[in-house]
Amino acid sequence: MLTLTLIVFPLLVAIGLFFIKDGKWAGNLALATALIEFGISVAALVQYFLFCHCLLLFHLEWLADYGISLKFGIDGLSMLLILLTTFLIPIIIYSSLGQKIQRSSSFYSLIILMQAGLIGVFTAFDGMMFYIFWELTLIPAYFIAAYWGGENRIRITLKFFAYTFSGSLLMLIAIIYLYFRTPLPHSFDHIWLYASNLNPGEQLWIFLAFFIAFAIKVPVFPFHTWQPDTYVTAPYSGSMLLGGLMSKMGLFGMIRWMIPITYTELTRTGGFFVIFPVIGIVYASLIALRQDDLKRLVAYSSVAHLGLVAAGAMTLNAIAMQGAMIQMVSHGINIVGLFILVQYIEARTKTRSIAELGGIALKAPRLAVFFMIILLGSIALPLTDGFVGEFLILLGMFKYNAVFAAVSGLTIIFGAVYMLWMYQRVMLGNTKAATEQISDLNWKEMIPLIAIVIMVIWIGVAPGMFMKLAENGVGQVIGIIR
Repeated sequence: MLTLTLIVFPLLVAIGLFFIKDGKWAGNLALATALIEFGISVAALVQYFLFCHCLLLFHLEWLADYGISLKFGIDGLSMLLILLTTFLIPIIIYSSLGQKIQRSSSFYSLIILMQAGLIGVFTAFDGMMFYIFWELTLIPAYFIAAYWGGENRIRITLKFFAYTFSGSLLMLIAIIYLYFRTPLPHSFDHIWLYASNLNPGEQLWIFLAFFIAFAIKVPVFPFHTWQPDTYVTAPYSGSMLLGGLMSKMGLFGMIRWMIPITYTELTRTGGFFVIFPVIGIVYASLIALRQDDLKRLVAYSSVAHLGLVAAGAMTLNAIAMQGAMIQMVSHGINIVGLFILVQYIEARTKTRSIAELGGIALKAPRLAVFFMIILLGSIALPLTDGFVGEFLILLGMFKYNAVFAAVSGLTIIFGAVYMLWMYQRVMLGNTKAATEQISDLNWKEMIPLIAIVIMVIWIGVAPGMFMKLAENGVGQVIGIIR
């Protein structure tokens, strides 16, 4: 029942929040809901580790004549991303509480609705349920960016919607086609979809449909063009949701659905499709080097880091796939921390231009320290969260293809260059007009950053629990494809 509770509880609260007129009360209720949801996810983790390393399954027949059932479960893959979701949502909500937000009850309702949709995606073991919750997450993401976003938000969010909806439509067609290729009686159950009887030609187009849908969501080059503008235009809470959580849907979909169903095609084509995320790593890193806007720089760094994760997952190597799962968690934590810090800087200086900033460490040393720790996690310094996943990905990729591994390793080098260059210009040196009167972080602002720093260090120093969850989940996928 914990699995069902994780979905239904936020869904019901999200509906109720729409009817609350007091914005402050709505924000506090949303935060309380998110914290309770985190507690439920921890209870599920305890049950998983102490009582069984099995699937925490909820299964109820729904439209039995059409092979659709309410089948949701938590395994190692799901658990990692559920913990990430329930950990970050309270931080995202808390970071927005002090802001003036129009129709704030609707804003917080959409965030909680997003949480329900994300957990539905990560726990779905029925293809149609996966698609329904996949589409459900698009609704709050679109309205948060379109209503509370910045300049040109309508044009930019329409582009975001067009990209993601087109990919979703391809995925739906593929799922329905797979349904008719399952043994009689047809079913959308994941086990039946895995067993679809596909010839090589069918596997190719099913693979392409899934790959495009998931590559858009990550995003992977060349399907990334919606991402930088959307991240920059969306309010900070929206950017955190998109970068920290929504991007993980595509990566998770690759491992849960695309690889087990079309692994023969992925093996047959060799490294051809791995080329795309590898190109994205270098491309996004080079563009990040030329950015003056702090938020846009973080957006392009996300493309580079997620490209590495996608490349690792598509190698079909157990070590690289395990690293990809851990790196999903690390990236989500790091990018939300970076967006929070950029939000604090812009709120104080009224600018995101790197050229207009400088000397912040002289005036706000606490902000500078938090920024440095999270930045070090982002560039994969040993003993930080970013190192564990990236090391495993590169180790597995070297076994797969040494050239791809060498090129992918550039993400660490380039990342260190543009992030440390940015830190030097923003935090060090002499103060400028925008930073002369900047104030340091107060204790309320430090609360979410302390939580993030704890995770940066915990995963980097003692990653055992996360490694075990990833190993269990990836082991099931490898068992299917071999």
